[in-house]
Amino acid sequence: MPFVSIRISGSATRDQKAGIVADVTRSLVDRLGKAPGAVQIVIEEVSTENYGAGGQLIADRDALMAANQAPLREDAHAAPAP
Repeated sequence: MPFVSIRISGSATRDQKAGIVADVTRSLVDRLGKAPGAVQIVIEEVSTENYGAGGQLIADRDALMAANQAPLREDAHAAPAP
């Protein structure tokens, strides 16, 4: 039985999480031949106040970027553009 653990910074909507679960399940069915009912998925939302990168909390970096109205860097930890 496949068990998938996914962590995301910040939060996602219920619809977004449902889409992730559907996509990951479909991938394991297609690529590994697993039965959909056997696929277990946990999505953990990590508060940006509990996650850091580059020596600072993501929440602090995002707040500073918003205050300066500077465009966010395009990296794995950047907040999505509005």
